[in-house]
This record gives sequence, structure tokens and C-alpha cells, in this order.
Amino acid sequence: MASLSASNHVARVLSVANHVADVDAESRIATSWRRCLISHKLDPARQGPPQTLTEAEVRHVAEPMEETIRLVTPELDDLARVLRDAGYCVNLADVNATMLFSRLPGEADAKMFMDWKIYTGSNFAETFEGTNGLGTALAEQRPILVHRDEHFRAQWHMFSCAVAPLFDQAGRLAGAINITSCREDLERAAHQLALAVTMEATRRMEGAIFRDYFRNAWIATVPGDGGSGLLAYDDDRRIVGACRSARALLSLTDGMIASGIDLSRYLRFDHGAGRSANELVKLRRADGSALGRGHVAPPLRASSPVPRRDMPADRFDALHQLAGRDPGLIKSVKRLRSIGDHNLPVLLHGETGVGKDVFARAIHAASGRARNNYVALNCAAMPESLIDAELFGYEAGAFTGARRDGSKGLIVQADGGTLFLDEIGDMPIALQTRLLRVLENREVWPLGALKPVPVDIRLISATHRDLGRMAEEGAFRADLYFRLRGMEVRLPALRERADRGDVIRQIAREEAPNCRLSEEAWSLLSAYPYPGNMRQLRHVMRLAGCTAEDGVITDADLDLPPFGGRAAEPDLAAAERATIIEALRKHGGRVTEAARALKLSRATLYRKIKQLKIETAQ
Repeated sequence: MASLSASNHVARVLSVANHVADVDAESRIATSWRRCLISHKLDPARQGPPQTLTEAEVRHVAEPMEETIRLVTPELDDLARVLRDAGYCVNLADVNATMLFSRLPGEADAKMFMDWKIYTGSNFAETFEGTNGLGTALAEQRPILVHRDEHFRAQWHMFSCAVAPLFDQAGRLAGAINITSCREDLERAAHQLALAVTMEATRRMEGAIFRDYFRNAWIATVPGDGGSGLLAYDDDRRIVGACRSARALLSLTDGMIASGIDLSRYLRFDHGAGRSANELVKLRRADGSALGRGHVAPPLRASSPVPRRDMPADRFDALHQLAGRDPGLIKSVKRLRSIGDHNLPVLLHGETGVGKDVFARAIHAASGRARNNYVALNCAAMPESLIDAELFGYEAGAFTGARRDGSKGLIVQADGGTLFLDEIGDMPIALQTRLLRVLENREVWPLGALKPVPVDIRLISATHRDLGRMAEEGAFRADLYFRLRGMEVRLPALRERADRGDVIRQIAREEAPNCRLSEEAWSLLSAYPYPGNMRQLRHVMRLAGCTAEDGVITDADLDLPPFGGRAAEPDLAAAERATIIEALRKHGGRVTEAARALKLSRATLYRKIKQLKIETAQ
């Protein structure tokens, strides 16, 4: 479409909605325009920037995608370098069309993107901004090019956007890769070529996500008309995973994969294929007909085999993996299994960085609510002035700056699922009163609403504070504290875990998969108290994996600053606690035998168990 004035553009959009325009009324652009007018009730003449999150809000939204961002960043950087001179910015967005990663072009073009707020934190959902590359590609889950006046809002007519949706290892929508140009000298054909480059880069990103997730499995690359697909299988040749294209190619479903269906029902090839290295092999269908050539790659970590799929997967597997061999956590997971799907609130207590959000997600995944939303809010990261509106929602016009259509609020968004309130101890006292009312009445009053909204949520809260003491001192509502504490789970600091060595090894394998630890590095990692817990360890190992020479991580690669004003040294109390826990584990919890092994009297061991607050799995 040629560039038009704003008024002519609006008239053209309206004519398409009425099926009288001189364009293909069944084209994707025309269909999207009608969606925007009829379903989203948007105005093509509306002016103004897109909705943009603050830095704190971006960090909160990006946290669940942290691992995905890490995996695709190298490919995004390469794509940005290829397209930089053509004036393209490159963005990674989440499934809600919020840009979480941006690479801007040269200075002249970058200024225009900054002026129009096309950068990290901006939201381009079709429901807000109308037809645009990012929002429409996500709405349809298909690649698309939206060229200049094809945008729904007249103000975006100077931009051209080419977007490819990004899918995760299970074929679920994970986000989108967007490239946008404001160059007037580039014709549509040039943008089509850029879209093809973006789609190919996105396929490589999906491959990186798949291979990382199934790093303990065998992976076969299967040729197909729409591009190759990836299949993961275990040593027993049972399928444990398939990417989106492989699922379509072989008509695989989640249920078939969960049941551990045999690979031979779909593919056949030499049983020795891939045993020594990544190699090209002849693939055949189950009926023996030729399928083409594909690659078979062995597991990246032979020391961590893929779990057998002879039996249906236990929905509590993730919780058991998080508990490891720590007796206290094992006991907590047993209790969580016993309460099942009873709508009992859970309060997680632990230091910053122990993985409270990860544990909360595992609880949600193990519940009957797993198919519904998991919604999280960090009460400490959200400004006090915004928590009320974010949590409870508001009606249109409830306050100055409110969205035109209002906002549901996180509690309503979590209806039928799980609401996770991190750092609940930082919630303002006035909001505690409103939250208590929600828990008692099972209904929400959005700001400016004339009637309540009924809700069914499971609440998981987390804090590093002593809420019991805060309640005694009047800094936290006592009645809310006891409402939240249906079951309390203490997540130990990394230095306190009985299986600390196991945890350090596992995180080292995950964050630096192609490296091994020197003896000096292992000694330092084992002795350090980790004030930042799991989060700190992950960052340390991620950096070490990048700086290690010849695949060996030395103590010089470990960024472990002094803690408490002195060089890192073992926490003696934590070390003693870990030794006692290990002895109890080895002797099945029998104190007499553990005391004999530790060369302590039974009375002394009982005293130390009490002093060190050691729990034993029953």
C-alpha cells in the first residue's frame, strides 16, 4: 500500500472492515484490521506511544524467560549484526508482546526507535496497538511481514516489521523475534528477504532451546517438507520430547510423549548411529520406506541419564528434584504430596536467592491447577503506589492515567490457578487488609468497581522476613499471617543444605556444560558461604564457563567476592550441620548408629540436632 494521510488511512481501514476496499478482503492484514475494529474495538486514528514498562517491571516480567534469553542471545546478536546496516532493530518479546531484549541499529536510526519507544519494555500486543508485526504474529502464531501502511494505527506507517514466533521444546509459544526498519528506501521485497533471514535464525534459536532442555537425551534431526524436526529419546529408544515441526510431521501428541512411546513406531535407523559422534544417517519410516538423511547426536551429559518413561511421569518429580537429598526438604515435599489439591495456602520462607519462585512454580505444576495460570508479583520490586492497581485491578477511568479498558488485576488473572506473592513481608499494611478480605470472601473489588468479582485461587507466598515476629510487633497483620501460613516450608540457604555438594555440581553442569572444575576451584566452591545462594552460584558458574580456558574452570575464573568483610571460608556451623545430616541419612535416621559413626555420645548428638534445628525425614 502506498503511504497515505492519516485520514485516508483511517477511511481505508474502515472500508476493509466493511469488505468494500480494493484489496484482498481475505488477506491476513484485512483479517487483522477487522479483528482490531470489531473484537478489540481500537481506533486507527489514535495517537500516542505504546504502553511501556518500568525497569523494575521489565525485570519482573523477564524473570521467567531468563533461561530462554540466555540461550538465544548469541543468535540475536548475530542477527543484529547482519541487519544493523539496513537500519533494523532486533527484539525478543514474550508471549504478551512485551519487548524484553533489544538491539538498536546505528545512531541515526536508533534515535527514531527511541523517540517512538520501540525498545525494551514496550508492549505491541495486537489488542493494544492494532495490526503490527509483533502483535499479529503472536496472535496468529505465524510469521508475518507488516509493511508501512499495513499497520492498523496510522502513526506507525513509516515502519516495516518482520516477525517470527518462537516456540519452546514442547512446541508451545514462547515469544517472538521481531525486526523493524524505518528505512524508506527499502521495498517490500527487501523486507521479505529479511523475514526469511529472521525465520532461519529463529529456527536455530528453537534448536538451541530444545537441545539444552534435552541435553541428557539422544536427539535425532528428522527431515520434512517444512524444515527439519527434532526428536529426543532415551537409551531405551522411547521418545521423551519432540519440537513443534516434529510433532506435526509425525502426528505426535503430549499424551503419546508422556507415555514413552517407542521410537521404532515412527523411525528406524542403524542401532549404532550416533553412538560416537554427531553423524549423518539414513532414516526410514516404520514401514521401511526412505525418509531421508538426518543427524543423530548422543547425550551431552552421559553422567546424567534421561529418566526412564516406562511409567507415567510423577507430577511431583520437579519438587523431588528440588529437594535433592536434603532431609528437611524431603520431609516438606512429602507433606506437600499429602495435602494434594486441597486449597491450603503455602508460605515459603528462605533467604534471597534460594529459589522461592522456582519452588512455587513446582508446587503449581504438581497441583490440579497446573493447566491454569501461574501469576507472580514481587511485592518488594513493585512501587507501593502500583501494587494496589496491579493486584486488585481497576475499572476504566478509576484514576488519572488508567487504561481505557481498565485492568483485570493479578488476582483475577490467577482465577482457577495459583497466585504467587513474593516478598509478602514488604506488602503495605493497608493492602494486607484488602488481601485478607479477598482470602476470606473469595472475591475481589477492583478500584472503581460497583460489584465484586468472584475468584478461585491458590495462594503461595514467600518471604525472607520473620513474619511471626513482625506480627507480634504490629508490622504485619497477625490475622493475615495465620491465613497465609496454611503450611510453611523452610527453604534452606545453600550453605545449610545437606546435599550442598550435589547442588553445586548440578548447577555447574547446567551453567558450564562444556567445562570441568579443577581441584582448586572445587575447594573454593565447596567452602564459600554463598550469601546470594542459588542465584549467586548460577551467575558465578555462567561467567566461569565463559572465561575458562581449554574447558577447565580454575579458582581464577570464580568471581566469589569476600563475604562479611573477610575472605570466604567455610561456615563451621553449616559444615557441622551438613556432617550430622549426612550421618543420619547414611544410617536411616537412627541416632544411636549416627552418634557412633561421628564418635559422639547419643545425648550430645541429640543436643546438636536441637541446636542446629535439624529435621529428619520420617
